[in-house]
Amino acid sequence: MEPKTFFSLIFLIVTAGFIISFTSTNFPHAPSSTTGLLDCTESSSSPLCASRNFLFNKQKPPFSKPNPNNHGHLSDTPNHPLDPLTVMEFNKVRYLLSSHALFSSGAPHAFHSIVLEEPEKNLVRNWKRGSPLPPRKASVIARVGSDTHVLTADLSSGRVDIVDSPFPVSGYPMMTLEEMNDVTFVPLSNADVNRTIVARGVNLTDVCCFPLSSGWYGKKEENKRVIKSQCYSTQGTANFYMRPIEGLTILIDLDTKQVIEIVDTGSNIPIPGSTNTEYRFKNLGISDKTRGLNPISIEQPRGPSFVIEDNHLVKWANWEFHLKPDPRAGVVLSQVRVHDPDTQETREVMYQGFVSELFVPYMDPSDAWYFKTYMDAGEYGFGLQAMPLVPLNDCPRNAAYMDGVFTAADGTPFVRENMVCIFERYAGDIGWRHSESPISGLPIKEVRPKVTLVVRMAASVGNYDYIIDYEFQTDGLIKAKVGLSGILMVKGTSYQNKNQVIKDKEGNEEELHGTLLAENIIGVIHDHYVTFYLDLDVDGPDNTFVKVNLKRQETEPGESPRKSYMKAVKNIVKTEKDAQIKLSLYDPSEFHVVNSAKTTRVGNPTGYKIVPRATAASLLDHDDPPQKRGAFTNNQIWVTPYNKSEKWAAGLFTYQSHGDDTLAVWSDRDRDIENKDIVVWYTLGFHHVPCQEDFPIMPTVSSSFDLKPANFFERNPILRAAPNFEHDLPVCEAKYVSA
Repeated sequence: MEPKTFFSLIFLIVTAGFIISFTSTNFPHAPSSTTGLLDCTESSSSPLCASRNFLFNKQKPPFSKPNPNNHGHLSDTPNHPLDPLTVMEFNKVRYLLSSHALFSSGAPHAFHSIVLEEPEKNLVRNWKRGSPLPPRKASVIARVGSDTHVLTADLSSGRVDIVDSPFPVSGYPMMTLEEMNDVTFVPLSNADVNRTIVARGVNLTDVCCFPLSSGWYGKKEENKRVIKSQCYSTQGTANFYMRPIEGLTILIDLDTKQVIEIVDTGSNIPIPGSTNTEYRFKNLGISDKTRGLNPISIEQPRGPSFVIEDNHLVKWANWEFHLKPDPRAGVVLSQVRVHDPDTQETREVMYQGFVSELFVPYMDPSDAWYFKTYMDAGEYGFGLQAMPLVPLNDCPRNAAYMDGVFTAADGTPFVRENMVCIFERYAGDIGWRHSESPISGLPIKEVRPKVTLVVRMAASVGNYDYIIDYEFQTDGLIKAKVGLSGILMVKGTSYQNKNQVIKDKEGNEEELHGTLLAENIIGVIHDHYVTFYLDLDVDGPDNTFVKVNLKRQETEPGESPRKSYMKAVKNIVKTEKDAQIKLSLYDPSEFHVVNSAKTTRVGNPTGYKIVPRATAASLLDHDDPPQKRGAFTNNQIWVTPYNKSEKWAAGLFTYQSHGDDTLAVWSDRDRDIENKDIVVWYTLGFHHVPCQEDFPIMPTVSSSFDLKPANFFERNPILRAAPNFEHDLPVCEAKYVSA
């Protein structure tokens, strides 16, 4: 026997012996009473409580923080006023806070957010590369006891100032990762919950429970932070979302981690089976006769055309911008500028842009579903839920990656690896073209390929996956795109076929609040709204919002053979309320942001326009509690004057908020916005009526909007773009495959 084989055999024997020994020692025979089996308190020795959740560690662990040494982040230093806090800066902030009276008293506390306190906008705009940075400060949101505090820590002076204590509006900060992790264990630490689950025929070793933000519906949610939890069977599948223990809802005190209330309205509803719920490639097998796809790879023999300087400054073609991960927004684009090929100037387009909030209301008013109206950024942290991107699948071969550096609840920094990717895309699209007709006698065939730069992140907020793309085109256009994938949140039912659904005397079916996707599974109707914050600075901060109404104009008798035509009527919007826009196909308009102080050669004010694509509007009553909190979706476009404190459409403190600090509240102040530093807010919406093709995992559905130059350039900015030539491109040998 070869030495390598011999040592491998010895290793397997030793490992097997260890497992047998560990099992016999740590998993005793069943306890003498059912009470002991179901009691999962800290003092319990029940083996089921030590192995109850396959998704999380077998025993409740301390929250593990990834190693901050990855990719050399320990040596990172800031180079730009908007660079995120570094590992060293986070550690200094933690030290400064530890000696502050709020945190040195021994009172229980947690840091829900520690991020850069961004310098004043005028300081950032006037800063030149190579100049000293403005003072570096950290903005801190902390809970001490039952109070929320906002503080600022000055990294230069070491001074810590309390901004608001306690904060004057309703709501609480977004949850920490530790809280979300801890809440998963609370239900199965309660004997009454365990009895209920066992009565439903589910083995406790096959159960996982999931934290669900509770929204706000009145006094029941006041004066304490609460969260709800619902449980699933993991037996026979990793896709536990498809096996809900329907109707079982546990209300939990988020501070004490104690169960407050248990409601079970689904005792007569079976647990859906695990058949056909698998989605992992390695477990699916190969039985499909569909003709497979050959791999596609875009090669760049000279390397990518973009560079990332000082870790965060991206430069590509005619674009440059600052890019940073953020625990709440996901990614933030700042100081977006484009090079003008005619004037040779690098011109301002947008000071800052990011996802401000995601609102996901489900359309089932029953007791186990009415509260499911999530704010994925303000409650869970959109950036905190970002997952490491998968090379070659999330992003192509030529992508560069950027890590996020965030903090745990105790202020310790950790690294979210490969959170953002940047890559060039060529999908065979055309930048511009013209071929002259033979009638002209001019042998003209001019075509330019379209290559774009994509900034991408993906967040898995529970069952749903969001893909956010910011795509830059060389013609000056920026496309913001949202993709939805992941797994539906489903409802258990006793129905296995549509022909079983109860009908009334008129033949109307019982309201299912969704679609029967498979046996005992209903995909519940819901919406997604993604609200973007867009601080456009077109050739500078002082801009004006112009609504360009497209109107039908009737011709005068005898004026023309035509009876009507369309004309554009420009209306300067002077105050916020006039900029509250509901999109309509039957009231078509364009929405421009212009700089009236700067004009083109022929006299048009320079500008950009917001170009909506497919979207959706909320149908909820404005007095419905979730819509009060999500009132920023009442319109698709809002325009407000720039205010450093107004960044989060659902308010700074979204968790259990009452809707008293939202974009809708700010906009109703009706402030002046003409020739001011203004912010445009755009909401991209999706109505989702599930269908069977969404089971067991959803193909990605996407929508987008554009920021497009409107008289910004003197002419087509990619007029001089070069075509592709054969000698520029690699030639790869490909095996011929017959049709």
